[in-house]
Amino acid sequence: YHHLLLPGGEDIYLTEYGLPFAENLLPENFWADKEWFVKHSEKLRGTSTSYKITTKQINGMSKDIVMKWNRMGQDVPASFELELNIEFNSPFEEFALVNELRNIRYESEGRAFTHKPMAIYVPAADVELDKLGRRAYKMEDLISNHDDDDVKLHMFRNYAVIYEWIKGVDAAQALELGALTHSDMVQLTVTSEQEVNRKGFILGDQKPHHIIVRPNNNRELVRDENGQFIYALIDFELLKRTPERDRQIRASKRKTYLEKQAHRFDDKVFAAFPSNLKPARIMGVDYVYGPVEGTGGALWVVGKDPALFEYFLPEKWIDTPRVKQSVFDQVYRTTTKDSVQLVWKVSRVGELPDMDPIKEEENRILQHGYNSPFEEVALAIELADKEIATTYPRAIYMAASKSDMDESLCDNSRYKSHNDIIMADGKSILRKNHDYIIFWGFWNGPDELLAVKDESPCQGIDALLAYRKGLLDKETYLQLMEITKNKIAAVEIEDLNLKGNHILVSVDNSGQLVRDTQGVPEIRISNFEFLKRTKDNLST
Repeated sequence: YHHLLLPGGEDIYLTEYGLPFAENLLPENFWADKEWFVKHSEKLRGTSTSYKITTKQINGMSKDIVMKWNRMGQDVPASFELELNIEFNSPFEEFALVNELRNIRYESEGRAFTHKPMAIYVPAADVELDKLGRRAYKMEDLISNHDDDDVKLHMFRNYAVIYEWIKGVDAAQALELGALTHSDMVQLTVTSEQEVNRKGFILGDQKPHHIIVRPNNNRELVRDENGQFIYALIDFELLKRTPERDRQIRASKRKTYLEKQAHRFDDKVFAAFPSNLKPARIMGVDYVYGPVEGTGGALWVVGKDPALFEYFLPEKWIDTPRVKQSVFDQVYRTTTKDSVQLVWKVSRVGELPDMDPIKEEENRILQHGYNSPFEEVALAIELADKEIATTYPRAIYMAASKSDMDESLCDNSRYKSHNDIIMADGKSILRKNHDYIIFWGFWNGPDELLAVKDESPCQGIDALLAYRKGLLDKETYLQLMEITKNKIAAVEIEDLNLKGNHILVSVDNSGQLVRDTQGVPEIRISNFEFLKRTKDNLST
């Protein structure tokens, strides 16, 4: 969209089709001038509030448009024969789906012509929910789905969608004019719905009033070379993808994600960074950084590819079903709305470790404190670079706030040590009054392998759980702990609190442990909160 913020606080979001008519679509040129509106508009029939309007002439050019007040958050009338749980689209959902439908019209047999979506108009004034006919809980769901960088959906503001007017009459009017028989009208309605279904969409409320045909001078309808009626579709407030297409879209996004993760550090030229995102290098690790304006948070995505940023926005994972992975920590496994499997963990940076200072080993942990999310990611990358297998760090999300904590339980050491690491927007990477969440890839195979063939060759399970389940005997379990300790010591790193659940082993699809050439179970480090360099070789 090309977003216009007008002096009175109104907003207009122009699409590629509306941008050439930007001045015509300013409110004073079609809506705000009530005298003009009364003389140059016609209320269209139907259950929604919509108008055909001729805009004022700008540079000798006017435009016929359809303006329709969006019904998001309202109850869908019971008279509609609808799929279960279908709801009115927000204006941005509606335009996204219409554009998707327009862009795939040649992918399969059949036609799916529509009028062009031109703009979304948002008056400045707040309106009470009951006057808008909205349900608060429905709007809250919609708002959470729009919680991204570019568009913030407002609970109490009205929205109008603006389409280009299509010359012609709807199928019901064509019947009244005698240009269409009743049986032809019914068949056209059924055919249009079937063709849209073949494209992977459900119209929700298809009826003759939503099909535009064009009579010629003889009051006969224009046909194509095959003798079929030429028509276009209108009214998309209930347009949805079919379940099958939705699965295809998710699978496609997952495939793209896996391919991009496999090359996230490549020194190739990625797509240009949008204005809200910046490249950043922190503690030797490359990130794509940007604010998450809808939540007041921020996001650092590991790698150099800005296209990966959207996969970690809160609306992709915050409401998806999750499984707790730890008794003591806030660690969860989830599958995002893009079908990406992730493990996310709330960092304990800034908390005082629950350790006894009298005991020497525990006092060392107290003196070190919890690593910051950025230290954890840097340590994971460093170990991987030195050919010590780890889980994959994906992103760091800074939430808008943090729960209050008694000062006696706080450890401010990381805030002090990170204070001078500043982002391009002038803000420190580590801010005391915010929670931080670290995202890790759910271990089910190497990125490079999954990018080629999206089939999981194995699943990760921590060594302690594997021992409890009998997959590891005591001797092998202790051997793996010692191997881990020696491996990281060889690269001048130690785990101050090494435990069996800090190590993953892999189980293949037959339920057997994956082993190396020596017959020892392969291991992968998965916890970095108390890793410490024995030499301070950290670069910022």
